[in-house]
Formats: sequence, structure tokens, C-alpha cells
Amino acid sequence: MQPHDPNRLILGENGGVMTALLPEVEGKVDLIYADPPFLSGKAYAARIGRKEDSRRPSEWNTIEGYCDTWSDGAEYLAMLYPRLKLMHRLLAPTGTLYLHLDWHASAYARVMLDEIFGPRRLLNEIIWTYHGPSPMRTAFKRKHDTILVYTKTTRYTFNADAVRVAYAPQTVKTFGSSPKAGFGKVPDLERGKVPEDWWYFPVIARLHRERTGYPTQKPEALIERMLAASSHAGDLVMDPFCGSGTIPAVASRMDRRWIACDIHPLAVQTSYRRLLLAETPSPFTLWQTDGQEESASFEPRVSVEAMGRQVKLKLNSVSGAVETPSPFPGNIVLWEADWDSSGSVFRSRSQAVRAWRSEHIDLEMEHEFPMGGDRLISVRAVDAVGNSGVANFPIHLKD
Repeated sequence: MQPHDPNRLILGENGGVMTALLPEVEGKVDLIYADPPFLSGKAYAARIGRKEDSRRPSEWNTIEGYCDTWSDGAEYLAMLYPRLKLMHRLLAPTGTLYLHLDWHASAYARVMLDEIFGPRRLLNEIIWTYHGPSPMRTAFKRKHDTILVYTKTTRYTFNADAVRVAYAPQTVKTFGSSPKAGFGKVPDLERGKVPEDWWYFPVIARLHRERTGYPTQKPEALIERMLAASSHAGDLVMDPFCGSGTIPAVASRMDRRWIACDIHPLAVQTSYRRLLLAETPSPFTLWQTDGQEESASFEPRVSVEAMGRQVKLKLNSVSGAVETPSPFPGNIVLWEADWDSSGSVFRSRSQAVRAWRSEHIDLEMEHEFPMGGDRLISVRAVDAVGNSGVANFPIHLKD
């Protein structure tokens, strides 16, 4: 990784990634949002089908998303503890950690965070509440997650005015008719209030515009509140379990720098695709750690047509791509070109990306070079399960 890359999406094991980042950003990360596995004992599937009936989950076309199964709780905590230690080292003195869990492991994680940060550094235990169907009939339905908020020091960032919300209409009505209702304290009704430590945000609905199909995706509004409260424009935020890419998507829109990583190719390629589909994409780099290189058996097959300095590419097929109910190009989610490739580092200059739940993807792209000569064009493709590969095409252009 090169220093000073503004935004980085990394495919790799996050313990190794965070360790590798220490020489560059130790003590410099302003906010870390960590959404690790929950110790749920479940295997989560990702949807890759299109135009399916959202009311019939049994008919969805899915693939393995990620597995949250462990031999026991000790194995899970042995995974989590050293990563929390690394997060503490990476945080700036004014930095804040938001650790997102649920009833399975939040109590154990709080004990570990008390040891690492100190019990007095617990800023909040936030309860995120939501609705949704549940088959439970023998207990109250579990419809909340727990977000443990710890600060590195007492000099933490908290932008109260950035997260204020309107008072309830009944509260406004009460104080409008009786200013003494607040026991002598009259709130600034126009300014609004700082939210309580329980937050209601709906989960991502099956047909919501944010929906990527990745399991356990979090709503952007939830992340927006955290970033608004605990960071400023230009600050560096990190997500070591980036999943569907909500942190990089929101951070880009809110003018924060970011580093995000995940060990699962599907997660990283979902995040990558999401960033490319943004209304105003921000520059970022995609890194792949050792052992996570492109597959040699996965190769885009492309026709290259040169007319003077004008070049047209056509994606004909991709060898090694996953088989899906929709044949090629239905199994491809994006492909891209580096028009002046070094042969070692891929720099994406043109992209064709399938929108979520869309059948269409462009199979042709064109480029005009400023002058003739020998060129190396690299083409990269990604399939529905996150597999990717690059093919190189040397050409000679005539002026």
C-alpha cells in the first residue's frame, strides 16, 4: 500500500491489514466502525438473482455470503480480542470506536473493551431498534442491536449540533402552551435535541434503493449519524469488516477519507461495485493482499478493434465465471479497462457496471488515444460471486 492514498478498499484478512497499516496511520484514524460477525452460529446467503418475487425467499437465487459459525465462544473471542487491540492503536487521541454487535456477544465484547480502553472510556451503549418479521412465539422478539461506543481519550470528537433531530410534535405543542412544562427549563424547540442512546432506523427492505443483496447490510442513515457525530470533513474513518461497503459509500458522500477491508471477495467486490454505481463516485484504490490475487483461470475474452487511434473493446465471454440461471452476460456484474496498462498495476479508466437487480450491462466500450504507438490494454471482469481476473491485450496504433 502506498502512503497517502486517500481512500482504500482492501481484500485481505483484517488483522494482517491493520498490522500493515500501523507504520502509516497508527494514532491517526479518527473513527472506526466495526461490524464483525455476531457469534450467531449462522451461515448467511447473498442474493444474486434479479426480478424475483420478494415475498418468496425460498425461490431466490442465492450464494454463500459468509459463515458466522465457531467451535465455541472462546474461539470467537480469540478472533475479536487482538483486532480490538489493533483498533485501539490505530485510533487518534480524539478518535472513537463504534463496535456493532447484538445479544450474542456484546456483553463479552464490553468486558474486553473495558480492559483495552478503560471502563471510563465507554461513551455510550447505543441500542439500534428496528422492525421486521420474526417466527418467535416463546419469548419477546429480538429487534435491536447493540453498538458499543468507546473513545481513545477524554479529548474525543462529538458534534452535537450535527446530529440534532426535531422534537416530537407533542413536545412542541406542550411547551407552546405551557413554557413551565420543563420544570423551569425551556428547550430551544427550533434547534432540536441531541438524540437519545436508542435509535430507530428501518432495516434495508428487500426492494430498497440501497439494497445490494449482501447479507446483514446496514442502512446508510445509521452510519451517517455516527460519522456526523464523531468525525469532521477530511477525517480518516475505517471499517475492518466492510461487508456491503456502507462505510465507504457514506464516507465518500460526507467528504471523509476512508480505509475499508474484508476477507471475503464477495464483500469487497460488492463494495467496489457499489462505489462505482454512486451518483458522484470518489477516487479510491483497490488492494489485494498476498494470497488474494486475481484467479489465473478466470479470464475475460475480449475482441479488440483498432481504427487509427480509436479502440473498441467487446466483452465476448469470461472463462471460469460462476454459472448462474442467467447465462453470460448475466453472470458478470462489472468489467473495466486500463487503456495504458503497466502490466502489473491495474488502473481502471472505463467501467461497465450492472445496476442492482438489473438485467443490462454494456458489453462494449471505446477509447481514443492522443497518439499512436504500442499500447497494452488490460481488461478486468468480476462475476456474481466476487471472482475476478485480468487479461492483457497488446496493440499497435497508427496515427
